[in-house]
This record gives sequence, structure tokens and C-alpha cells, in this order.
Amino acid sequence: MSPSTLHRLDRITTALLLLWAGAALGFGVFSAPVFFRELPSRDVAGHIAGLILGRLDWAAWTVFGLAGLSWGARWIAEVKEDLIGPIRLWSAAWLVAMLMCLASTFVVTPKVRAIRARIDAPIETLAPEHEDRVAYNKAHSLSRNLFFLRILLALGLAATVGMLPRKDQAPEGLGPSA
Repeated sequence: MSPSTLHRLDRITTALLLLWAGAALGFGVFSAPVFFRELPSRDVAGHIAGLILGRLDWAAWTVFGLAGLSWGARWIAEVKEDLIGPIRLWSAAWLVAMLMCLASTFVVTPKVRAIRARIDAPIETLAPEHEDRVAYNKAHSLSRNLFFLRILLALGLAATVGMLPRKDQAPEGLGPSA
């Protein structure tokens, strides 16, 4: 790929990551608290928030997957040169984000849904030490942590994608002959 194509790809990647992070942050900080405060039941609020989170999870798959295009063409060139370089560090962060998407979509969310399906009453009606409520609270806490960590990773990846080397750039500290 030419350096100008990589530059355009970097800008698209940055825009997508920032767009998803903004949508996720807007939901997590502004919308979800309003749902739980204003709707008549925490159960209904949780159901609505869960539906939105499911869509944000699939959007995260798309955005982080497309972000992988920014480093795919660069990876092979760096493999020959550096033990640890900017592409490998960026790739590690990207891989962590993808693993968080995997965990959220296929492990944590199904666990939360299974617990909710077992319970025929709102979760807040169960005793605090009830095993289903404890399991639900743990899974919900893990889901929330994964969600906000992915937001941080999206912001970090968006901030650094422009720093990935292109063919026309020599690694820092090395001359053109390196």
C-alpha cells in the first residue's frame, strides 16, 4: 500500500474508533443512568440498556475489526526489523480490544441473559446474598468493566494510529539507510 493510502486508512480508522467511543461513552455516562433513574422499573431499564449494549458490542466488533486494516499491511515489514516496535505494541492493544469483544459478546452477555432467564422476578427483589443475584452482580460488573476498558482502548488506538510508520518513514533514531 502506498503511504497516502495508509494515511487515508489511518484517518478512517481514527474516525471510526472515535465515533464508537463517543457513542459508547454517551450511552454509558449519559443514557444508562437516565434509564435507571427515570423508568418505573430497574428491570425494564436493564432490559433496554442490555439491548443497546448488544448493538454497541456488535458495532465494536465492526470498528475494531476495521481498525485492524491499519496495521495489517505494516505488520509484515516490521516483523523483519524490530523485536518490539510501534506496530507490535499497537497490535497488542488491538488484540486486547478484540479479545474483550469476544469475552463480552460470547461469554459475559450470554451469562447475564441466562441468569435473567432463570429469574422470574426483577433482580432487585432477590435477597442480596441470593446466589443468582450475586452471580448477576459479578457478571454485570465484569461487563461494565470490559465496556469501559474498550472505550479507553478505542481512544488510545485512535490517538496513536497516526503514529504507525509508513513505508516512506524511517524508524525514529535511525537514518534512511536503516
